Amino acid sequence: MSGSEKKRVYTPDDLLGFDPRTRLGAPGAYPFTRGIHPTMYRGKLWTMRQFAGFGSAEDTNRRYKFLLEHGQTGLSVAFDFPTLMGYDSDHARAEGEVGKCGVAISSLADMEDLFRGIPLDQVSTSMTINGPAAMLFCFYVAAAEKQGVASTALRGTVQNDILKEYMAQHAWVYPVEPALKIIVDMFEWCATHTISISGYHIREAGATAAQELAFTLANGFTYVERGIARGLDVDAFAPRLSFFWDIHNDFFEEIAKLRAARRIWARHMQERYGAKNPRSAMMRFHSQTAGVTLTAQQPMNNLVRVAYQALAAVLGGTQSLHTNSLDETLALPTEEAVRLALRTQQIIAHETGVAEVIDPFGGSYYVESLTDRLEREAEGLFAEIQSVGGVVQGIETGWFQRQIARSAEGFQREVEAGGRILVGVNDYLSADDHPVEILKVSGDAEEGQRRRLGRLRTERDSARVAERLDELRRAARADENVIGPMLNCARDYCTLYEIRHALESVYGAYREPVFF
Repeated sequence: MSGSEKKRVYTPDDLLGFDPRTRLGAPGAYPFTRGIHPTMYRGKLWTMRQFAGFGSAEDTNRRYKFLLEHGQTGLSVAFDFPTLMGYDSDHARAEGEVGKCGVAISSLADMEDLFRGIPLDQVSTSMTINGPAAMLFCFYVAAAEKQGVASTALRGTVQNDILKEYMAQHAWVYPVEPALKIIVDMFEWCATHTISISGYHIREAGATAAQELAFTLANGFTYVERGIARGLDVDAFAPRLSFFWDIHNDFFEEIAKLRAARRIWARHMQERYGAKNPRSAMMRFHSQTAGVTLTAQQPMNNLVRVAYQALAAVLGGTQSLHTNSLDETLALPTEEAVRLALRTQQIIAHETGVAEVIDPFGGSYYVESLTDRLEREAEGLFAEIQSVGGVVQGIETGWFQRQIARSAEGFQREVEAGGRILVGVNDYLSADDHPVEILKVSGDAEEGQRRRLGRLRTERDSARVAERLDELRRAARADENVIGPMLNCARDYCTLYEIRHALESVYGAYREPVFF
């Protein structure tokens, strides 16, 4: 949270110069402060998309079917850490981590099992993957083809936001410039799919609301600039960009952040980048309640935190929402916990009445003042980013990493000094924390994946695999678009690490400098 000073009461004096015609507009109209659709949730509810994945592809497939049966309307794939880093499940660096914090996907065969019995032309899928995002995207497209579904019929997003990895989450593979090149290759190749530019992980690393807003939008502008530099028409790819926001505990600040984000994006896309298509200026986004706010102490309190955060996301106009489960600070969620998290969204949608009125806080002295303040703070941070040479230079010199670390440190010091109360952690303590039952992922997934990969390598056409990997390396060396050759690798059952390594032999690997 920003920790900024709040006045006791807000009045019209806090909105001097405020013109609702230019600052607000109507829902579905520029500058989209009040939402991107004229009818918002009266026309269609947000997509309820629970983030899920653990163990093997078969384990997670069963969880997806469970969630769909209980009313989830979109899928969101959580990958294990070896997959996030581009390693096969039988690689030495994957030992002990296979299937532990997400699902293990090492080839097209795993992706086929992950979505077996789930028609990919009838469900929207989000994949939280960054360093090897293009590879997992190719596995997904190839799996759809196996179902008889064309890539143009697929719906959803691949996160593929590498800049925030260097800033916050650190799940990278290649150096910054080659990684950006692969992202623009996807812009050029894809006709219908988006990337999701994520503030979530920036916020989880310790950034304030204003930093999350500014750093994420600055990343988005960088992707736009790289697409334009490639010679792409901004209106050809910008409508396919989407965003992903963290929804924290400061209820009104989170609502204002989402409103400010839409307005800033719309203005910059039209005035700075010359977008003509209204959809290029229309910020679509997914939201997730803040994992960093969940506590191991008194875990039932997390249900309350998540409910308020989810309500803020809806009042801020999200298009898609994941609600964290009460046990996620301890482990991956149990079926009971994830069902309660999904029910939280359904109760908000169907029992509170908030879906019936668009932007109900529009015109509020406090919320409008807060929206304007966050917008000003973001513009000030954009100027600072420019002063350090832009996003890429800011990453390479550690500027972003230091800003986030300072905010995280300040928050932690305040909690430890008692200046900020965390219920059940540093106040309102209880001798009985009511421990909850947690999900335990067995080691069987790792052994099963090893056997599966061994069988795959025996049964596939090895000569064809070598040929496909060589074609990919040649495309990378020639500075050509690598997505087509990568998709051919996926179709012929090249593994994740084989594809990663083929490109690494050309691009090299990223090693983070020491900034602290």
